[in-house]
Amino acid sequence: MVSPFETDLKWETFLKYGKRQFVKGKSVIYYQGSLGDGFYYLHKGLVKIVTSTVKGKDRLLNIVVPGQLLGIQTMDRQTHFTTAIAVKDSVVYHFSCEQFAKLMKERPELLPLFAQTVNQKMRILLYAINMKALSSEEQIAALLLNICDEFKNYEVPLTQQDLAHCTGLTRITVYKILKQWKEDGLIDIEQRKFVIKRPDVLRKLNLSAPTAKTV
Repeated sequence: MVSPFETDLKWETFLKYGKRQFVKGKSVIYYQGSLGDGFYYLHKGLVKIVTSTVKGKDRLLNIVVPGQLLGIQTMDRQTHFTTAIAVKDSVVYHFSCEQFAKLMKERPELLPLFAQTVNQKMRILLYAINMKALSSEEQIAALLLNICDEFKNYEVPLTQQDLAHCTGLTRITVYKILKQWKEDGLIDIEQRKFVIKRPDVLRKLNLSAPTAKTV
């Protein structure tokens, strides 16, 4: 299956159809339950997708990296069933349903890609359910490896605080795990990024989680 980050189509070409928005870190892009009208393209930054449980707690579903779409499930102008929060200062482009229609006239081959994206979101929901059954180490390994797959290299542009925000784990828990991994030679910690030196070992930790791509 072709995914949005594996296609030869370059979204940068179509930004003229969208409305540029700067989103400060920790700010909400759209809320669960709000009415949707179109989708977003992440140009810069990092966004986490969460859903609120019946107990009022946020549950991480997805991490969106630059070059990917979010909020696409409300192209039918229904309400969002998730909340999108900028992990760090981000730039997004919003494409309204009307703008999407214009885009389809120019590049109709994008339509199957959108259908595939919606299908992948169903797989992400299953992945998120399994994530909560994992240990803290397994959750961090899964998140780092997932983002590695998106960027197609083993340098992850996140900080320890970003990892804590994205997983919902405490900063102390994240710090202890990463410190141990660094001592074991699994990762290297550089300024505002992690270098995965032993992805094979991290993947063994992640064997209990199904493979899923972020969109």
